[in-house]
Formats: sequence, structure tokens, C-alpha cells
Amino acid sequence: MLTAVSIFVFVLAGIAFLLLTGKSLLGLVVVNEREVGIVIKKFGPRLPPGRLIALKGEAGYQADTLAPGWHFGYYPWRFTVRKVSVTIIPQGQIGLIVAADGSPTPPERLLGKIVACDNYQDTRKFLLNGGEQGRQLGLLTAGTYRINTALFTIITTQNATHHDMDPRQLTVYQVAPDRVGIVTTLDGRPIDNGEIAGPIVHGHNSFQNAQVFLDNHGRRGLQEEVLLSGAWNLNPWFVHVEQFPMTEIPIGHVGIVIAFVGKAHEDVSGESFKHGNLVEPGHKGVWVTPLYPGKHPINSRVMKVELVPTTNIVLNWASRTEAHKYDAHLSPITVRSKDGFAFNLDVAQIIHIGALDAPKVISRVGSVQNLVDHVLQPIVGNYFRNSAQEYTVLDFLSARSERQTEATEHIRRAISAYDVQALDTLIGDITPPAELMATQTDRKIAEEQRQTYEMQRLAQTQRQELVRATALADIQQNMVQAEQGVEIAELTAKSEIKRATGEAQATRLKAAGEADAIRSTGRAKAEAYQAGVEALGAQEYAALQMMQIIGDRNVRVVPDVSVSGQNGNGMVDGLLGVMLRNETNNHQAIKK
Repeated sequence: MLTAVSIFVFVLAGIAFLLLTGKSLLGLVVVNEREVGIVIKKFGPRLPPGRLIALKGEAGYQADTLAPGWHFGYYPWRFTVRKVSVTIIPQGQIGLIVAADGSPTPPERLLGKIVACDNYQDTRKFLLNGGEQGRQLGLLTAGTYRINTALFTIITTQNATHHDMDPRQLTVYQVAPDRVGIVTTLDGRPIDNGEIAGPIVHGHNSFQNAQVFLDNHGRRGLQEEVLLSGAWNLNPWFVHVEQFPMTEIPIGHVGIVIAFVGKAHEDVSGESFKHGNLVEPGHKGVWVTPLYPGKHPINSRVMKVELVPTTNIVLNWASRTEAHKYDAHLSPITVRSKDGFAFNLDVAQIIHIGALDAPKVISRVGSVQNLVDHVLQPIVGNYFRNSAQEYTVLDFLSARSERQTEATEHIRRAISAYDVQALDTLIGDITPPAELMATQTDRKIAEEQRQTYEMQRLAQTQRQELVRATALADIQQNMVQAEQGVEIAELTAKSEIKRATGEAQATRLKAAGEADAIRSTGRAKAEAYQAGVEALGAQEYAALQMMQIIGDRNVRVVPDVSVSGQNGNGMVDGLLGVMLRNETNNHQAIKK
């Protein structure tokens, strides 16, 4: 009997045998997760002429591929299974498809139409749904695809050079900010006669769905529709894109669109405007609605934008030119006066074009430069030429302000018919004939000299009158001084009298006062003397009074130097004594 171990070994051996021989006996094919199995049938019915992929079991490449997993019945003697890697499209890239089999592409088209085939992963559906051979309209975006490479060749950035393509064509197309992409399609119906671009087709998602574009009668060639800033999955076999800056309308301007493509022309200018046609946006012609300041995605290949200043425009008929250069071809106006002299005028004209009137101006004259060259120049020039013939040169010069006012009114009426406002007309330098000015200069000099002489004569007369008046003024001054002297003397005399009278009164008052004082002093002394006599007696009181007088008045009772006549030296001793006394007194004074 077989043991359990022997049975287990036998089973393992059988499994190993099956694994080794199963592929042949069972036709086992194992396809990994990142692979696609492409089946080639070695024998069977022949394919119809011109066909490469078998749909009904014919010999050759089969339409159906093998998905990841185990597949049985693909015996090596009958089938060959070729395993290829899945197709990977990285982010930011696209893949283009070339089909080796399918219906023939119609001669009026270049690319095979898009059919339902699960992004070219279902070969059977592609062929049964009428897929066409050759380059395809459809493309593969970023992702992983199981493609039957027997039918489809996928072109990516990795193999672009092998198919004569630039790898940059296999990337997602980028339209830069502030730019617009102008599109030219490479497939579709021809553009209608009389048109320069294909009309706008709706629903194709900015040319990313090429089949919708063709199904809706999209035209081959330049397109009216543009691509805006962003990233777009575009088939480079289907579209070619050129990038241009957006149309910028600066501050102080409007843009008038002149469209060469669009819907049929339908004039909306009204009955009163008979000098041009205006249309709504989207129609062919001059758009009635202007573009305001900003950036606009205008297709510059099929539209023209005419800038019109909405600020005041100064035009100079002179040797100078403004920054806008509209007056670059204008020059001083040469006119002829009534008296036959030719002279030049510098004229400045200020105009304004309203934003809503700008489309009418462009519809009528085409551009602001045409307005200046073909409307304003003849109106202003002819007016001054006609006006000057009614006046002499000197009259024109002297009445310049009146001529300017007349010109302003006339030109305002004339150009209002062109939907332009004339704000002011200014006459600048006037250059009269040199010979006339020489005569006028001589005459003016003579007149000035005559006036000078007259002024000098008047000055001399006035000087004489001034001298006479000065002399009279001097005499008058002396008279006034004399009169004032008399008045001063009288006033001085009166003052002296007043002063003398006052002094006399003061003296009388002083004398009376002194007398009173003396009398009062005498009475006081008498009374004091009487009291002293009564107190001391008459003789004693007299001696006391005497001593007081001697003390009060410094009366010397004894001489400072006593001189005696003894021995005959009295005078010498006296003299020496006096000198000694004086020296002592001086010494004491210095100490003090």
C-alpha cells in the first residue's frame, strides 16, 4: 500500500508535470498586469484583400487581444501570442495614432474619423464601426492604454523622431497669458468662396474634439475662433496654432473693430446715417460697439482694430508736430490777401471724437489719419484761403481775434457733419510779406519818432511849469517862514510877559515868606533870650552866647603860630611855623 507521503509526492510530481507540459497540452498563456497579449493565428481562412486584422478567425493578426491573466486553448501549433507592454502617456503629453487597417480615408479628408472604440483599445469595435486607416483625428491623453500594436502605432515623445516629428508637438499645447492663439485647421471642408476664414463652429471644445468640428461642417484653413490662455489637448495633425499678443486698447482711446469675417452684413446704423454701415459684433463690417480700454482677444488675422483717441486732439498747421503724429503732413497755410499779398498762417485746430461716434467716423473715413488728411485739411485750409481774400494784410493782422472767432464757428459747422466736434480754432504766427513789413516798420518808426518829439516838447513845457511852480513854492516858503517868525515873536513876547509876571509874583510871595520867617525867628530868639536871661541872668547868659558864637564860627582865640620878637628871629620863626602847619594839614588830608 502507498503511504500518505508517497501519495503527496505523487501529486506534487503530477502538478509539476502539468506545469511543465500544460502550456503545450492546455494552450496556456499567462499575461502579466503591464502587458497586452497580441494573438497571431497560424492558419485559417484567408483575410480579404487589403485587410490586416482578422475579425472572423482568419489567419493572421487577430482583432482581440489577451488581457492580464491565464488564457487556455492557445496551442503553440495553432497560435503565437506576442506580449507587448501597455502604452503609457505621461502627464502633459499626448499620443498620436496611426491605424494600419480600416476603411479607406475619403479623399476630401486627411485624417481618419473618430469612432467608438474605447480610446483605440478595442480593435474590433474600431474596425466594425468604420474606423479608417492612416493618421487619426483622435489622440490619447495622459493615462495607460492596452493597445493592439498590430493595428495601431502610437507616437509619443519617446519615439517622435522616428516618425519625423518634433517631440514638442507631442506635448499639451500652452497658450501664454495675455496672448491669443490663432488657429489654422488642416482638415475639413474647403472655405466658402469669398471668405478668408472658417466660421465659428460650436461644440468642439476649442478644437480639442476634432470629430465634432468636422461633423458640424468645420472648414479647413484659417479660423475665426481663437484659443485663449490655457492648456489644450490639440492634435498637431489637425490644427496649427500661432500666438499673438492680445489687442490692447490704451486709456483715452476706443477700438473700432473692422471684421472681415462673420455673419452676413446687416446694417444697424439707422436711416439718419447714410455715409457708411455699422453692424452688430459677430457680423462682417464695422462693429457698432467699440472696444473700451483693456485687453481683448481679437483675431488680428481676420479683424482690424482702429484706435480712435477719445481725448482732445490738437492738430497743427505749422512746422511743429504733436506726439500723435496725425498732423505730420500738415504745414502752415499760405493765403493771399485782398491787396494781393501772399502770407503764411500757423493754425491749431482742437477736435474731439466721442466714443459712441467713433464707429461712425471710422465707417465713413476709415481711420483718424484719413479724417485729418481728407476732411480736416481741406476744410481748414480752404476756409482761411477764402477768408483772407476779403481783407487786406493789415486788416487781417489788426482784426486777428475776429478772424479766429469766425473760423471757429465755420469749421465747427463744417466738420459736425462728420460726427466730429470742433472745440476751438486758434490762429498762431502770421508771417506777412517782408516788403510790406519793411514799409510798416519805417512808418512805425517815423510815428514813434514824432511821438517821441512830441513827448519831449511836452516834457520841456512841463519842466518850465515845474521851475515856475518851484520858484513860487520857494517864495511861498519864505513868506510862510516870515509869517511864522512874526507869530513866533509875538508868542515869545507873550511868553516873556507871562514869565516876568510869574517871577514877580513868585518874588513877592518869597519876600513875604522870608519876612514872615525872619519875624518868626526873631520872636523865637527873643523868647529864647528872655528865657535864658531869666534862668542864668543877663551877664552869664551873654558870656554863654559869646562862647557859642566863637564855636559855631571857628573864631580863633589863640593864633596857630605865635611869633615873639625875642632875639630878632620872630619873623623867621613865624614863617617856619606857618609852613610846618600847612605841611601837617596836607599830610592829614592825604591820610583821609
